[in-house]
Amino acid sequence: MKALIIEDEPLAAERLTAMLQRQEASVEIISGIDSVKSAVRWFRDNSEPDLVFLDIQLADGISFEIFEHVKISAPIIFTTAYDEYAIKAFKVNSIDYLLKPINSKELEGALNKFKSIEKPQLGGLNLSDLARYLQSENNYKKRFVVKMGEHLKTVETENISVFFSQEKVTYLITGEGKKFYLDYTLDELIGLLDPAQFFRINRKYIVNVKAITDVVTFSSSRLKVDLDAYQAEDVTVSRDRVKAFRDWLDS
Repeated sequence: MKALIIEDEPLAAERLTAMLQRQEASVEIISGIDSVKSAVRWFRDNSEPDLVFLDIQLADGISFEIFEHVKISAPIIFTTAYDEYAIKAFKVNSIDYLLKPINSKELEGALNKFKSIEKPQLGGLNLSDLARYLQSENNYKKRFVVKMGEHLKTVETENISVFFSQEKVTYLITGEGKKFYLDYTLDELIGLLDPAQFFRINRKYIVNVKAITDVVTFSSSRLKVDLDAYQAEDVTVSRDRVKAFRDWLDS
């Protein structure tokens, strides 16, 4: 069995490697891939492994971005310290979702799932798991609590035009142009938002499709996005996300 480990924490990768080798003596492990960019490059240049262990938060973003650039048919076991990405993990060909720190029993169970499935592309969830996840399909975050002076208020997610990061602080802008601080990173937010409604156009911005008033081509490979309640010169789609952005608009 050839297993690929995509993990940005060297100690976590070493620990997982050791656990795998104890449970599967003949396993061939490929590691040292710690970012979305390096993972995309690896999948483009190599034949697929039998199994992928995929951390969700990588050095340059979240691992779901990998699927926007390459098609992966190998079964995936997600490894993460966060449980809020489970629904998104189900949407790709995952067979298990292991929370860190991973213990040997959980890893053994995940490997047994891998060995038992005949069609990895269908995933390894049983019928009760399938029903539970389908029922929670709309469990994306519906509102955020923000602070106004000494008061707390809620902002409906559908009324948010854009989330953005500035000097390591995250903000949201409402459809009315009001700005609020949020105690989330953009990496955390993208796992909580409905991907049909929100798209991360670059490392700084996540935009709501309903807030887009215009998309302007200003070079051969760059797009500028105009939003209804927020204007800034740098609201542009990064070059490596242009195709995925166009597909998202057309979905």
